[in-house]
Amino acid sequence: MAAPDQDYTLAELAERFGLDLRGDGKTRVCGVGTLAGAGPDQLAFLANPRYRKELAGTRAGAVVLSADDAPHSPAPCLVAKSPYVTFAKISELFEAAPATEPGIHPSAVVAADAVVDPDAHVGPFVSIGARSRVAAGAVVGPGCVIGDDCEIGAECVLVARVTLVTRVRLGARVRVHPGAVLGADGFGLAMDAGHWIKVPQQGGVVVGDDCEIGANTTIDRGAIEDTVLEEDVRLDNQIQIGHNVRIGAHTAVAGCVAVAGSARIGRYCLIGGAAGISGHLEICDRVTITAMSLVTQSITEPGEYSSGMAVQDSRSWRRNAARFRQLDQLARRMGALTKD
Repeated sequence: MAAPDQDYTLAELAERFGLDLRGDGKTRVCGVGTLAGAGPDQLAFLANPRYRKELAGTRAGAVVLSADDAPHSPAPCLVAKSPYVTFAKISELFEAAPATEPGIHPSAVVAADAVVDPDAHVGPFVSIGARSRVAAGAVVGPGCVIGDDCEIGAECVLVARVTLVTRVRLGARVRVHPGAVLGADGFGLAMDAGHWIKVPQQGGVVVGDDCEIGANTTIDRGAIEDTVLEEDVRLDNQIQIGHNVRIGAHTAVAGCVAVAGSARIGRYCLIGGAAGISGHLEICDRVTITAMSLVTQSITEPGEYSSGMAVQDSRSWRRNAARFRQLDQLARRMGALTKD
């Protein structure tokens, strides 16, 4: 990562990212910002048409945008096919990564048979259980608890207070944010003579390379087989993934989503915030579920699916709710009329 005071000329950025430069290539930028908030030494971007009206008045030193918007920019610009993706890549140059030195902090507790690579960083008040392994370049931040039989792959980052309960395997370059819990018991219960019996959870959690898991997200370990996230899955904050769920590669899930046990979600899916997905169903590849939707049956065709209702004023909602209760009666009456 670049140091916080690093700056670049537009010509350097254009060459580095294969962009079309319009304007003075000697213009220097040392950070990024929004169209409305960026200053003369910062780079802004325009990707969403609803912010186009802010372009004319921007004070940014330069703007990343599309070829169609370039003629309207008052500042030098970098033209990209995907301005948002390009802006993300450039922003990374200005992100100051916290310094971490290899080694184990004196306050950490590491089991005698755990293996920590000399090039890994284990922070203060970390606990690492029996037979667990931490690979080279991994960062285990302060207060993390790594249970027994866990594996943390090369260059993973557990930011802070992450818990891997047991039998959790992280691939390479996985990032887990504070408060996340992976490998807790799945919600496995059996009713016997009016009393719940707990079903032992013998599986684990397997997370593929380049995944990201948000703050306070929970992923339960499998009952028998593993709960699996394939490579490059991105989970937002406060998500619940039930036991034996499988999520396909490159799928992104927004905050507060709940996925019940044994559901199968395909590759390149997008799951909107607060959606609910019932257990033991399948969602094929390239499906988008909009926010607040409830999925109660399998989806076998790619596309966009919705079930959540948009907000409306309370008076209209009460009227519509009252009429909703009458739908079955009205349908029966209409059916009778068509028969006549």
